[in-house]
Amino acid sequence: MKIPEDAIIPESKLTRYLLVPKAKHDKSKFLAQAGFIRTNPDILKATIRVLIGISTATQDSTNEYGTFYRVAGLLTAPDGRQLSVVTIWLQRKTDGQFQFVTLKPNRGANDEIRTISRSRSDD
Repeated sequence: MKIPEDAIIPESKLTRYLLVPKAKHDKSKFLAQAGFIRTNPDILKATIRVLIGISTATQDSTNEYGTFYRVAGLLTAPDGRQLSVVTIWLQRKTDGQFQFVTLKPNRGANDEIRTISRSRSDD
């Protein structure tokens, strides 16, 4: 299944959580490797939307809030750098709407940054 194009990605999830340095569970340093920083949250949001457009969602779990889904893949920055990530989504029980919950490095893959050559068509 695919996460719908109109899924909600709260601005505050990007600007107050993912792109902000934290003492514990910091994701900002990981994202900064590919140029995703607090001053450009729209680029990160657009890149997450690209990811859900090309990758399949897998149902993960269900609780009183709804059903959670995982979408794994590569976030590709405008300059071609890539990060292997897992995004978590909630299909809310109250209205059926999908909402972005979080993003984390894909520990099952190489979570090092990759530089991709734009001239190669097989990447």
